[in-house]
Amino acid sequence: MDSMPSALPIADPAPSDGLVAPAAGAGDVPFGVYVHVPFCRVRCGYCDFNTYTASELRGVRRDDYAGHALREIAFADQVLERSGVPRRPVSTVFFGGGTPTMLPASDLAMILRAIDDTWGIVPGAEVTTEANPDSVDADSIATLQRAGFTRMSYGMQSAVPHVLATLDRTHDPERVPVVVDLAKQQGLDVSLDLIYSTPGESLDDWRTSLDAAIACAPDHVSAYSLIVEDGTAMGRAVARGELPAPDDDLAADMYELADQVLGDAGYDWYEVSNWSRGPEHASRHNLSYWKGHDWWGIGPGAHSAVAGTRWWNVKHPAAYAGKVLQDVSPAAGRETLDDETRYVERVLLAARVRGELRIDELRREARGRVAGLIARGLVDGRAALGGTLELTLSGRLLADAVVRDLLD
Repeated sequence: MDSMPSALPIADPAPSDGLVAPAAGAGDVPFGVYVHVPFCRVRCGYCDFNTYTASELRGVRRDDYAGHALREIAFADQVLERSGVPRRPVSTVFFGGGTPTMLPASDLAMILRAIDDTWGIVPGAEVTTEANPDSVDADSIATLQRAGFTRMSYGMQSAVPHVLATLDRTHDPERVPVVVDLAKQQGLDVSLDLIYSTPGESLDDWRTSLDAAIACAPDHVSAYSLIVEDGTAMGRAVARGELPAPDDDLAADMYELADQVLGDAGYDWYEVSNWSRGPEHASRHNLSYWKGHDWWGIGPGAHSAVAGTRWWNVKHPAAYAGKVLQDVSPAAGRETLDDETRYVERVLLAARVRGELRIDELRREARGRVAGLIARGLVDGRAALGGTLELTLSGRLLADAVVRDLLD
């Protein structure tokens, strides 16, 4: 959920000084940091994220990345100070990718230390890194724990070999419980990421993956329906008829099965694609996006949102390095959010989070549609009586349609 898409929006040019105009109340919301590490050993056929294998780097070395990230952290601190945005300690940090653990654990520790030295990290903050099961071992996990990481998010995707092969995932599924246990031995929270509706995946295959994930007893599970993106190897294979396109009805069945199996195992849904063992294990960093908090995104292609301004960095690591080494903003474009955009995004994101959207936040026309959504079985009536909009299971399957109803 935290990886950066490869395509960047088209918006206003970004000033080289990176300065923002603080909105009213700037500094009143929590502040997080996202670090995008855009390296992978191989490119998965379904992947549309801003990632690069060794042969695709051209003009920059992976070994230099940590130094470039430190330059952007220093630049970010200057921008916030010169823009008059009140200084806030960091509430959450998330290293995503790519595969952040393609870097030495000592490099990730160095970047985290720079974030702490620059802004301070609040006591008890959530600090996560994504990792592939084959990209960490006991020593690297111990190094991350000593550095202040509190959470590992493993890309499990599936426990079924033919599904992993279709996804071009190279890890051995038997490695997953091993690395989960290694993280638990260090006292770290563990999240497992799963993908369903892969071409050729059956409902029984999906149940096998769910059962395998639950057997690892993670603290958190994310389950995302595969989207076949144009321009990816999988997208081309589907277009040529070499792979079947995902089936929407089967995907719905898979989602319902996930909710049932995870619920029976003690996991509660808190966002449409996310379940945790109680609210204390929900991803605080992802919740910060859905709740509209501020964050600075470090790295190539990373997105940021601070004080009513949103921007995104240049994509290629070489272009990114060229910017930060000149002490100019690495942003490729930016936009200032007006009140209408803020409202639309608030409804779009908060509606997906259990108990997050209050009905009195909706405009009058939208409030008038809530009764109809309850009658159609898409919104929970009891929660609505308590003042919040909460999707039912059917509503989660049709979340986009619910949001359209509320915004039309």
